[in-house]
Amino acid sequence: MHRPFHLETPADADARRAVAPVLCYPTGTLPVPDLAVYANARERAQRIGAVTVPAREGRAFRVPAGGFFRITCTEGPQVGDLNLFSAADPQERFYSGKTRALHGTHLRVGDRMWSVFPWLRPMATLVADTLGWYGTDPYGGRVHDVIGTRCDPYTHWLLSGGGQYHHCCHSNLTRALGDAGVEGAEALVHDVLNVFMCTGFTETGQYFMKASPVRPGDYLEFFAEIELLGVLSACPGGDCSAEHSSDAAACHPLEVEIWETPAEALAGWVPPVANGYDRTHGR
Repeated sequence: MHRPFHLETPADADARRAVAPVLCYPTGTLPVPDLAVYANARERAQRIGAVTVPAREGRAFRVPAGGFFRITCTEGPQVGDLNLFSAADPQERFYSGKTRALHGTHLRVGDRMWSVFPWLRPMATLVADTLGWYGTDPYGGRVHDVIGTRCDPYTHWLLSGGGQYHHCCHSNLTRALGDAGVEGAEALVHDVLNVFMCTGFTETGQYFMKASPVRPGDYLEFFAEIELLGVLSACPGGDCSAEHSSDAAACHPLEVEIWETPAEALAGWVPPVANGYDRTHGR
């Protein structure tokens, strides 16, 4: 009689579990941003615009290379889903998986948002975070994750037994990107930075969310390493304390402010070039 494989615990199970972990991507040689250079540039930057993202909606915004953008909670606890694109070529977009591999599951000041292959270069650097005090809570939760994808109408349809909901973050980002004049928008929408969202993993490895600690006046601020087209969704989950993709949650707008930096204030900063790999892949 055929017996399924691996039914019994091996004799050396404890020894296998006790093997010490090794970082997949040691970052000792990764270029470190000079936050002093950014701070000097920020002092001389001039505000050039702002975009309000209504509750349960998405909006696009543009940031010049060497400029700054700030995402602010304005009225009540609210999380946001952020996509970034190169303004010159929307095919170059944020790569959450590689960002997670290089910096960890949740972003902190000094971490960068990296772009997809073949560019793989910094798109934006996180320079200020009013929730930096939160750290890790008793449940293992932290803020600003690059773990989750984005709430979407396809998963909603699957889990709700066929429900149609058009204000999931995926749909909000798709509409906002299309409104910005980008063709084939849905195919370019990608895994996000979950701004202000508080998340972690349970003991069984399940991804969890909990009420965000964000309050009106809290913000994240980024330095634009390249010219950016951004799209931000004010998630229909509100502060994500209960559920996604619903009109039941209390939701609020978010604000995006944009600053431009005079060229003379950018001494010491060099725009990142596209990755130098020759792309021959051994052929």
